[in-house]
Amino acid sequence: MQTSYHGHAVVQIFTENTKVIIDPFISGNELTDLKVDNIEADVIILTHGHNDHVGDTVEIAKKNDSLVIAPYELAMYIGKHGIKVHPMNIGGAYQFEFGTVKLTQAFHGSSYEEKDGTVIYTGMPSGVLFTSGGKTIYHAGDTSLFSDMKMIGERNTIDLAFLPIGDNLTMGPEDAKYAAEWLKAKKVVPIHFNTFELIKQDPQVFINMLPTNIGLLLEVGEKYNLLDS
Repeated sequence: MQTSYHGHAVVQIFTENTKVIIDPFISGNELTDLKVDNIEADVIILTHGHNDHVGDTVEIAKKNDSLVIAPYELAMYIGKHGIKVHPMNIGGAYQFEFGTVKLTQAFHGSSYEEKDGTVIYTGMPSGVLFTSGGKTIYHAGDTSLFSDMKMIGERNTIDLAFLPIGDNLTMGPEDAKYAAEWLKAKKVVPIHFNTFELIKQDPQVFINMLPTNIGLLLEVGEKYNLLDS
């Protein structure tokens, strides 16, 4: 299994037969290397409903006939656009042909703002545990630090964790350091920073807080093979 980081919270996962993208915020994301027209995605996973995470889901899903996996209320909203959806809820897991997806807690908000300013409630925010080929990726979504991360780390062997470090709207570097310790992930990648002025951070500062060889600073577009973890 391979994964790659594409700015903000955009992560791609490549299993043997399936292309997955998490939180595909492409249009308006000045840090990404991706173009909506070029994205191939069999599956789209959404952590929550904020516009900078739902992003270009509808357009990508229609182009690729993608399956969208999301928290229940968000999945129902996306489904109204004529898209295949699989609704889930926090604590639930489902075995798909390509792997297992389980939603975890995340402490944040979740709503989608339409072009006319209408705000749609999209349920609880979540993190994602994705397991395939004996490897597990944890995408924390947008979240603060919370003590149940200890339990997530105790109950799962996490090969790679994507943790927000932007502060102001999510964990900052100091709290993300505690999250990394509690999760016991073999490798930790910082995400959700520098996209906007409010979340400006130097990711190397976060990497330097972590034990040697744990932090992994992926350049935008860089791939990582989980066989190396």
